[in-house]
Amino acid sequence: MRPRQSSDPRTMVTPVRFTPVPDGGAPPGCDLVTVPTRQGLEAVDILRRGACDAMGPVLHDDGCGTLGFVVPSGTAAAWDVPGSTCTETDGRGLRLPAEPPVEGSDWLLPPGDSDLATDPAVLRQALGEAARLIEAADNCR
Repeated sequence: MRPRQSSDPRTMVTPVRFTPVPDGGAPPGCDLVTVPTRQGLEAVDILRRGACDAMGPVLHDDGCGTLGFVVPSGTAAAWDVPGSTCTETDGRGLRLPAEPPVEGSDWLLPPGDSDLATDPAVLRQALGEAARLIEAADNCR
């Protein structure tokens, strides 16, 4: 897997529906967008208010202070949101276990609760709105 930082805001990737797998995890071939926890939590709130059908599993890593959004395979090739990274699986078949994959992390939205990867276009918009909200809140202090 290799992380990729964003570069082209015009590129959009369409959402992909997960196929169920026997162990309850996500299907092979998904990428992971990682953002700072504060921005990620704002984005989760934005997505739940406006596009709840576009939400996939979300991982919270306390140790690194990040949230990870599961997105369709291929998203990393065109990811373009400053302050975030997208790790691609290169088609090697990432499976998301019911238990958090890293010690000190936990599922904010577990793989079994959703059969969709987060739509990268909707996530991109939510992360942008979250960044603007955080900046506005910080400037009011």
